[in-house]
Amino acid sequence: MMWAALLLLGLAVLLLYARRTRRRNEPPLDKGMIPWLGHALEFGKDAAKFLTRMKQKHGDIFTVRAAGQYITVLLDSNCYDAVLSDVVSLDQTGYAQVLMKRIFSLNLPNHNPESEKKRAEMHFQGSALTQLCSSMQNNLQHLVTPSEMGLKVSEWKKDGLFHFCYSLLFKTGYLTVFGAEKNNSAALAEIYEEFRRFDKLLPKLARTTENKEEKQIASSAREKLWKWLTPSRLDRKPECQSWLGNYVQHLQNEGIDAETQRRAMLLQLWVTQGNAGPTAFWVLGYLLTHPEALRAVTEEIQGGKSHKRSDLYSVLSETLRLTAAALITREVKQDKKICLSNGQEYQLRRGDRLCVFPFISPQMDPQIHQQPEMFQFDRFLNADGTEKKDFFKEGLRVKYPSVPWGTKDNLCPGRQFAVSAIKELVFTILTRFDLELCDKNAKLPLVDPTRYGFGILQPAGDLEIRYRIRS
Repeated sequence: MMWAALLLLGLAVLLLYARRTRRRNEPPLDKGMIPWLGHALEFGKDAAKFLTRMKQKHGDIFTVRAAGQYITVLLDSNCYDAVLSDVVSLDQTGYAQVLMKRIFSLNLPNHNPESEKKRAEMHFQGSALTQLCSSMQNNLQHLVTPSEMGLKVSEWKKDGLFHFCYSLLFKTGYLTVFGAEKNNSAALAEIYEEFRRFDKLLPKLARTTENKEEKQIASSAREKLWKWLTPSRLDRKPECQSWLGNYVQHLQNEGIDAETQRRAMLLQLWVTQGNAGPTAFWVLGYLLTHPEALRAVTEEIQGGKSHKRSDLYSVLSETLRLTAAALITREVKQDKKICLSNGQEYQLRRGDRLCVFPFISPQMDPQIHQQPEMFQFDRFLNADGTEKKDFFKEGLRVKYPSVPWGTKDNLCPGRQFAVSAIKELVFTILTRFDLELCDKNAKLPLVDPTRYGFGILQPAGDLEIRYRIRS
């Protein structure tokens, strides 16, 4: 009798969800064929492929069902600012809390993204940024010495480019941002390896699709990282009022216990170090597989190009256009009317979720970027070599040809530091190392489609390289 009652209750819930219909002025509704589950499997497997198909079918705005949740996807980049600036109707804390719990086993009841952003701006911009970049450069130069790399001068070593870039920039960022000068090479290597074990499973943790073994791996990696990231073990300098010291002080003022502080450190480690290394991989990967681009950047570094020209800027911008794929998510707290750039108005329903996916629009929109799937190193340069800012769609100038750092009121506060670190690594590798593909005809690996939605994409494989430190 109990099972029969539960079955009837389950059927009633399914029927309730199946009953939803599109109201007047709401976006096109696509519930999928499977009750309750809807498009969840396809969405999680390859969000870019799925949402591109939905855009072709429905246009720049539509609502899909995924695991009982109704998600409205907005792909009109010219109205991102106007929509996302409404922090009353659209809340960013609810879903962030869900992800913190799933991924980091972290509960911060008073988490406020806005105040956290302002706190970060104090330490990652202005005069503090100059000091941070100087420290980053010193740490990177130390890490690429022959003794630190375990390499004799002019001795060739093989590696995967992704591992090479990610490990170097992670260690550099960890030493710089977390002020952990006391850690030796072995400790840094262990921290990086545990971080990678955790990072590889992050999309599955977010979607709660990990199996028993993966759950154990993630739990083990978290436990080890929490021990390394205990605030008392990190070399904080209160007199400098570093970002780390300020953040820990904030947590303590909030009455956050020591265990939760450790867990919050892992969240911040991923936020600050999870994207720079993969970006550097793609930049160097595109350069190694596109000789013309490598030649242009090398000439620029060596001073062979006009001072007005910035090929490295364009290469980085093009790389980010092709690989920055975060989903910007908001909870709809009250019914809200939004207006697309063509003047068409739509109603968002309270209780739904809103997603903006700049990777599809503007970044991969063929009406904005000719052959958007192709790497064109000078795409962001005018004919005279100056920065190209004007891109158009259907005769209208688009606000953003690419959105790697978020929109106007939602810009990543650490973007300038990240760009500086990536450029510094590229500059260092191209000036202090001989670097080449093991297979001169090798192509860049395909992206891991499960990483769509989580920042910079990661490759499904690696690119085999060999390198040596120049004498």
